[in-house]
Amino acid sequence: MAIQHFKGGCQCGAVTYEVDVDIDESITCNCSRCQRMGFVLAFAPRENFRLHSGEDNLTEYLFNKNTIHHHFCRTCGVQSFAYGQMPDGSSVAAINVNCLEGVNPRELSCQHVDGASY
Repeated sequence: MAIQHFKGGCQCGAVTYEVDVDIDESITCNCSRCQRMGFVLAFAPRENFRLHSGEDNLTEYLFNKNTIHHHFCRTCGVQSFAYGQMPDGSSVAAINVNCLEGVNPRELSCQHVDGASY
């Protein structure tokens, strides 16, 4: 696959967005947050992510080094995306693939990242 266009959002529909991302490059991680949340993540350049609704309904969570801005819906509690930076300094949106319409993340071959070691 390659970069594709997806719609996504939280469970209750308050937060909606569109993103152009390659979900074949998705990862799973065993850090203290990702493991507990069951995230399957894909990363898109920040300019490929467009938040359409719910900005005023988002709450932010920071942990560890406080560099990833985890955003989740105040109503349903779902974290459908986060903002961060790649090692080269470029801005990215970390997309929770579980929140993309028409995608079954369990069918993807994900790379595992050992985030617990960082």
